[in-house]
Amino acid sequence: MDTSSIALQGLDQASAQLDAAASQIASAGAVSPDGANLDVVNLSAEMVALMSAQNAFQANLATLNTADQMQTALLDVKA
Repeated sequence: MDTSSIALQGLDQASAQLDAAASQIASAGAVSPDGANLDVVNLSAEMVALMSAQNAFQANLATLNTADQMQTALLDVKA
């Protein structure tokens, strides 16, 4: 199991979650072509999604850092 690739995949997923939430927030107040208001964004849910993406990103960065430290320690032991 490659910890780094798992953490990188997690970073990609967190980034996608952030993009989706940001897109939803950006669409708040949008108007359809026929002039109807499309303001159906749940800002509370989108803020939770943003915070969740931030937490996931930080956790995966910490995992990458730990994997790097472990690899460096392993190389030091072999040398």
